[in-house]
Amino acid sequence: MSAVFNFTFVPWFRSVAPYIHTHRGKTFVVGIAGEAIAAGKLQSIAQDLALIQAMGVRIVLVHGFRPQVNEQLRAKGHEARYSHGIRITDEVALDCAQEAAGQLRYEIEAAFSQGLPNTPMAGATVRVISGNFITARPVGIVDGVDFQHSGSIRKVDVAGLLRTLDMGALVLLSPFGFSPTGEAFNLTMEEVATSVATALQADKLIFLTEVPGIRMQPGEPASDDNPIDTELPLAVAEQLLAQLPTPQQPTDTGFYLQHCVKACKAGVERSHILPFALDGALLLEIYVHDGIGTMVIDEKLESVREASSDDVGGILQLIEPFEKDGTLVKRSRTEIERDAHLYTVIEHDGVIFACAALYPYPEAKTAEMAALTVSPQSQGQGDGEKVLKRIEHRARQAGLTSIFVLTTRTMHWFIKRGFQPVDPDWLPEARKRKYNWDRRSQVLVKKLG
Repeated sequence: MSAVFNFTFVPWFRSVAPYIHTHRGKTFVVGIAGEAIAAGKLQSIAQDLALIQAMGVRIVLVHGFRPQVNEQLRAKGHEARYSHGIRITDEVALDCAQEAAGQLRYEIEAAFSQGLPNTPMAGATVRVISGNFITARPVGIVDGVDFQHSGSIRKVDVAGLLRTLDMGALVLLSPFGFSPTGEAFNLTMEEVATSVATALQADKLIFLTEVPGIRMQPGEPASDDNPIDTELPLAVAEQLLAQLPTPQQPTDTGFYLQHCVKACKAGVERSHILPFALDGALLLEIYVHDGIGTMVIDEKLESVREASSDDVGGILQLIEPFEKDGTLVKRSRTEIERDAHLYTVIEHDGVIFACAALYPYPEAKTAEMAALTVSPQSQGQGDGEKVLKRIEHRARQAGLTSIFVLTTRTMHWFIKRGFQPVDPDWLPEARKRKYNWDRRSQVLVKKLG
């Protein structure tokens, strides 16, 4: 094994480990568009889901079958009909849907049964269990359109799903529901996945779709200047959805977004839109900080908070590279443990990505902001400004009139944010006695209004 591989693999695996710990025991509902299976992506998706489950995640998998049903209809010379973005399911379409669901269930179960040596699922045992977990009712007649055997969800058997997940099984759901009289109704994958995620209060709802996510400028074509918006606050997602036309096709911007918003408003922590065309999209979204698709998140879940003694390890890991290159003054673990209550941190999925400490000098009505650090993984996303705002808020609450920083390399960043250079003699006497004249740090002050 080469030294280069060792050099890259070890830090990569260490960076992934916090996400493995964070997601263990969590529940993910994954909705896979039928187009992903038609495109031949089932094997790789099954391997990635098996890997995710092996790391302790409880998974409910909901498959779509839109292209498969349409193919069956074409073979029978029957036209696929839609209204309001929902299939009109007549008797022929219902037969085609049942045939397609049975075939897909067989293919999915077969994909999870692979265990050949030298494959990602070698040695894996993934028990797949399906069942009548969904009670449905007919859509009925809407705006004069009779949807016949198309249905909507009446109830989700939460107790049954939880018992199955507790057994360590992966739950597989087809987009079908049944009435108390045994009548079958054709549902949409998106509604089933959203309703199940909401009923279970799942930690994540993930759609593997034809679209790569929501772009920063949704109405503009893809370009380097218009990348995927990887984190969309719920309030912004709602505003965007209100501005978009009613979605009819899966490729419409609002088609999956409407379900993500609905799930987040109903208590699902995070909802994701991922492209199935990208190999490993699930792993990249779940175990990499930035991800590759769009995540809709309630801003209230963003963790900008004061640190505790439990955060000391994360703070040390964050600031250590900057101490080594001389950007920050070295601090011992003992010092950080002693001052942990003075730190503000930004935590994302159990990992600390930014921090700063506030050392008050109340006799001078000021305080030093020290050790302001943002992880290279999240630089440029505004985490520095978020920490600064929190530090300023803490200083105001303490009755202070200014904050100051000592820096040798980042003075322009602070000047852009309202800090002014001053002579080191400005420092409070207690801080002036500790000033390192050899380091020649620039002192910058910001007045607090």
